[in-house]
Amino acid sequence: MKRFAIIYLPVLLLVFTACTTGAEKCPDIDFDQEMSEIRILLEQYELARECGDFTTVERIWAPDTNIILFGTEGEEQLAGIDAILKAMKRQFSEFQNTFINISDQKIQISKTGQTAWFSQVLDYNFIYQGNNVIFEDIRFTGVLEKRSGKWMMVQGHLSVPYEADIGERTK
Repeated sequence: MKRFAIIYLPVLLLVFTACTTGAEKCPDIDFDQEMSEIRILLEQYELARECGDFTTVERIWAPDTNIILFGTEGEEQLAGIDAILKAMKRQFSEFQNTFINISDQKIQISKTGQTAWFSQVLDYNFIYQGNNVIFEDIRFTGVLEKRSGKWMMVQGHLSVPYEADIGERTK
């Protein structure tokens, strides 16, 4: 029995962990289904932001202290779920008639099916202090983890494109 454990146990462990360490995708993961779930989650997130649905936003972000969301303002680095939720509450109370359009969405899933990353472009329209505000082509990237069977956001980064006038800088 001892000989069996020494010889065959490592082989069995290798077979069972091959899915998470090998170069090939895990055969038991339905990557099309995972992709669909991620697309739905990202759509739910933007709809929740449009409607001020705090419960859905809270459900989508992982409840961790080490998650990060970079916003579009210069110093806006929100670390931890509490900071992210506080910023969302403020935004929901200050913005009205929010409309977000998603385009150019790209999603990748790791070979293990436990991590995904995305990029997309947002057009963001809302009323702030009685004024119509329009931000076009906001870049939104992020990382998702599959936890207990559901996808959760663990990192996000929003940025507004900057169009530099190189000619002005060289004069």
